[in-house]
Amino acid sequence: MALSGMRGLSVFISDIRNCPNKDQERLRVDKELGNIRTRFKNEKGLTPYEKKKYVWKMLYIYMLGYDVDFGHMEAVSLISAPKYPEKQVGYIVTSSLLNENHDFLRLAINTVRNDIIGRNETFQCLALTMVGNIGGREFAESLAADVQKLLISSSCRPLVRKKAALCLLRLYRKNPDVVNIDGWVDRMAQLLDERDIGVLTSSMSLLVALVSNNHEAYWSCLPKCVKVLERLARNQDIPQEYTYYGIPSPWLQVKAMRALQYFPTIEDPNCRRSLFEVLQRILMGTDVVKNVNKNNAAHAVLFEALALVMHLDAEKEMMSQCVALLGKFIAVREPNIRYLGLENMTRMLMVTDVQDSIKRHQAQIITSLKDPDISIRRRALDLLYGMCDISNAKDIVEELLQYLSTADFAMREELSLKAAILAEKFAPDLSWYVDVILQLIDKAGDFVSDDIWFRVVQFVTNNEDLQPYAAAKAREYLDKPAIHETMVKVSAYLLGEFSHLLARRPGCSPKEIFIIIHEKLPTVSTSTIPILLSTYAKILMHTQPPDPELQNQIWAIFNKYESCIDAEIQQRAVEYFALSRKGAAVMDILAEMPKFPERQSALIKKAEVAEVDSADQSAIKLRAQQQTSNALVVTDQHSANGPPPTVPAVGPLTLVKVPSTSGNAEHTSEGQALTQPNGTLTKIDPQTPSEDLLGDLLGPLAIEGPPGAAVQPQQNAVSEVGGVPSAVDGAAIVPVGEYSNSVQPIGNINERFYALCLKDSGVLYEDPYIQIGIKAEWRAQHGHLVLFLGNKNTSPLDSVQALVLPPAHLKMELSLVPETIPPRAQVQCPLEVLNLRPSRDVAVLDFSYKFGECEASPSSSSEQISSAYISVCRRVLSSMEISFRPPLKLQEVVRGVRPLPLAEMANLFNSFRLMICPGLDPNPNNLVASTTFYSESTRAMLCLIRIETDPADRTQLRMTVASGDPMLTFELKEFMKEQLVSIPTAPHGPTAPPTPPVAQVAQPTSPVKALTDPGAMLAAEWSFEDFGLVTRKKSVNGSFLVLVMDGQSLASFRPNNKAEPNK
Repeated sequence: MALSGMRGLSVFISDIRNCPNKDQERLRVDKELGNIRTRFKNEKGLTPYEKKKYVWKMLYIYMLGYDVDFGHMEAVSLISAPKYPEKQVGYIVTSSLLNENHDFLRLAINTVRNDIIGRNETFQCLALTMVGNIGGREFAESLAADVQKLLISSSCRPLVRKKAALCLLRLYRKNPDVVNIDGWVDRMAQLLDERDIGVLTSSMSLLVALVSNNHEAYWSCLPKCVKVLERLARNQDIPQEYTYYGIPSPWLQVKAMRALQYFPTIEDPNCRRSLFEVLQRILMGTDVVKNVNKNNAAHAVLFEALALVMHLDAEKEMMSQCVALLGKFIAVREPNIRYLGLENMTRMLMVTDVQDSIKRHQAQIITSLKDPDISIRRRALDLLYGMCDISNAKDIVEELLQYLSTADFAMREELSLKAAILAEKFAPDLSWYVDVILQLIDKAGDFVSDDIWFRVVQFVTNNEDLQPYAAAKAREYLDKPAIHETMVKVSAYLLGEFSHLLARRPGCSPKEIFIIIHEKLPTVSTSTIPILLSTYAKILMHTQPPDPELQNQIWAIFNKYESCIDAEIQQRAVEYFALSRKGAAVMDILAEMPKFPERQSALIKKAEVAEVDSADQSAIKLRAQQQTSNALVVTDQHSANGPPPTVPAVGPLTLVKVPSTSGNAEHTSEGQALTQPNGTLTKIDPQTPSEDLLGDLLGPLAIEGPPGAAVQPQQNAVSEVGGVPSAVDGAAIVPVGEYSNSVQPIGNINERFYALCLKDSGVLYEDPYIQIGIKAEWRAQHGHLVLFLGNKNTSPLDSVQALVLPPAHLKMELSLVPETIPPRAQVQCPLEVLNLRPSRDVAVLDFSYKFGECEASPSSSSEQISSAYISVCRRVLSSMEISFRPPLKLQEVVRGVRPLPLAEMANLFNSFRLMICPGLDPNPNNLVASTTFYSESTRAMLCLIRIETDPADRTQLRMTVASGDPMLTFELKEFMKEQLVSIPTAPHGPTAPPTPPVAQVAQPTSPVKALTDPGAMLAAEWSFEDFGLVTRKKSVNGSFLVLVMDGQSLASFRPNNKAEPNK
């Protein structure tokens, strides 16, 4: 813009620049603002030149950071000036001073619209520029139609149409409704035929925004984008002004390839072939040159082409070519290109067939770990983390451990975490995993989180063969003169639990172990002292016969800390001292820790939270896909040409792990090795398959000829919790479609389904070729299920697919099912379930396979995956009557009930994990039951059910259901109603062989004492609180007890053993 001739503006800018300090500048600005206010008040005396000059001054003052609200109206008024100089100043200053929500903009809408629809192209450009800069919903609603007309007008110059496309893009981002899809698709396709590169580039920007929201409507634009790329690749009809360092319009190439990435695939073979020819030309024609600007433009196009190649899942040859090109880039001296090469190679890991090609560049990637640029080092770490598998895990983890000593402090925590995850997932044996973690703690103790040493303790505890080795390694590290406190923690824990396994080794007697651990006590913090006290107690317990000298030393330590100010240390010291004086009884109290339950690795969760950018997310997503397999295949171990099996029916079976795409990180069962990714099968120790947490549900499945022989009935293993959906839902267990070649299920599917409503394991489906079993284990709202897929024949089952369709109230994740089940083999597929809220809807298991020419696809509703998930109530409430207020309480008279004796009805309730509470109702014809429901929304929620029966008419009853959640109350009532009205018969089809029963929940051996005296009532308060009930005492003698749930008073008790419900 030309400011020549505005001498006053030039003098003012010169004065501001000459101010020696901020105070002088503020004084000069205040003086000028006063002058401008005075002149604006006498607006009639202002000439257009003076008004324009003062508005320019006002903009300069605003740029200095001062408030100029008083002059907004003057700037807006210049937009309506008839001459270009004043109108230009009005548009520029308004665009700079006002935002889209400013009230003054409404005054200018009509003027802006008149300029857009006018014939003056200069005014049109000014108006479009301001609208594109400010945007706003009001501008979008008022001006979008006029802007669209300008864009598609054939009479407008390309300059105006280019600005109209960018203006419409801004309005669309503010209000997507301004573009009508039905009427705009054809127009958008016509715009892509534009010959002017400027209009085409602006239109492509608009297309990228449109397809990002709805690509389905713009399929007709896909071939046009490919033609644009062909035109650019061949440099056809590209003006010189749009050629940047010999590259035809790199910006248009990038936008076109980005638009293509929003379409899921390209089905037209001609279009796909043309596109791959263009991409091939880009890949072959890009090289590193000395000119930085040309490098930047060429590599911008190249990396967008790489992203498009990955999106389209190109042929393996082209993918390998991309990897080779990236391998060349990560070796150049230019740091920006190295960074982009590493980042895109990390993204390339998401493609399944290129991992082996990327491994060829492992040495160069490791070299990048030592790069001076920390951003390159981070990308190299992410790439190593993503490309690691069982074949190169040792090399990569050892390199990370070596690099750990010299790594920046900013990277050490992330480096430690990723090294621990890789060691856990791809360990060839667990002893190597223990070595790696202990080295990790030794080298970077300050950056090793507690989750890492918690995890190694879990592995050691769950694997007996590993315990002596881990204890010996911990003993070795304690010999060092200075070790990190985290090493003291893990070593003390391991030696406390397992040092007795080393008793016969030199230097590992209980007294020597105690001495070397006690030497570290003065150097640790208060958070570690409780672990050491526990270790002392364990050592004392394992010392048999007792060593009086060692005993006195440990007792002295306990006595010393009995008066410690830290409550945790004090409590442990007091309790351990008291326990250690009990003699042989302490053996049971301080026995070894039990095995930890299987759980998702906390390290994976922490890594997911730590990663923020796209390359990190790609590596984490790949790592989740390369989790160790959760699917176990049980195969026949006999050689094809070997001797016949000694067992007449089936020979011994071994376990083989199958790679999984699940993100769950599970414990490896005792005696099992960690598995290999990428489809590699690893034999697992067959000697102790029974030690697996879930065991072998189906037993020997391999048979010759048609299956029909009965198998042993499944024992009803009772776990702490179970799920029971509606019996009516069992009708959903029907085949999907028609079975080919008359493959029909064996037995009644509905009866099998209902049988699983009452127990935690059994057969869900069976036909002549396959048997599907299920076993469940629940902890609160978390369920760990295993699907057992057994091939019953001597030929493999191919094209095996399994998909679990969960209802809205369940969150489920099924591990990968192998495509082929070997002959006479069994596959175990873990399924993780999280119950979110109460509901009776069930999940559907969609399963299909091929046996020879026969295809079958049975589909089942899995009760074990349902949300009706109830645990046994561990305590009995006696002598009370509870009154709830709606909607927490629902009551209904149920008719058409199948006549059942009261004892059989009680047994039915027990099978649903409902605890019968005898004595609560004085009427012997009534039943009262309680249970606890678990879900994410309700957490642990107490549920109470009362059934009132009529001895004269057993076909009807009155049911009362109450809980602390209205939805839970309704769902539980409807569920119980369905069970009582339609009670299916017991299953008669073949069931699974017996499995080791799960221990029953301990029940009280004696009736609970009636709450008739104050002492008993006070002693029972904690039992009520376990159910979410809060007790409050009233009256002078303290014997009047009130139960409160969620702020509502439920019931009261008096010493006369009679409940007093609230009115």
